[in-house]
Amino acid sequence: MVPLPTHTSSPTVAEADAWADVLVRRRLLHAAVSVPSDQWLVQHEAAGPVRVFAGPADVVDLVAAIQLRTRSPRPDSR
Repeated sequence: MVPLPTHTSSPTVAEADAWADVLVRRRLLHAAVSVPSDQWLVQHEAAGPVRVFAGPADVVDLVAAIQLRTRSPRPDSR
């Protein structure tokens, strides 16, 4: 497994918001919303549970994990 890169600086709310918007538009997430407490509410599927993320860094980490999963070759495609 390839380790996720470490952040050189803390992701901003704007960066996390932009990435969350991309994931929702591409239907890789159902919803991702920031709340005034700097937390994020993330829902993978419409009927799925809502997860609470502590801040923008957690959202960007989720983006990296989703990119890694979607760009990795699938075992059945070999």
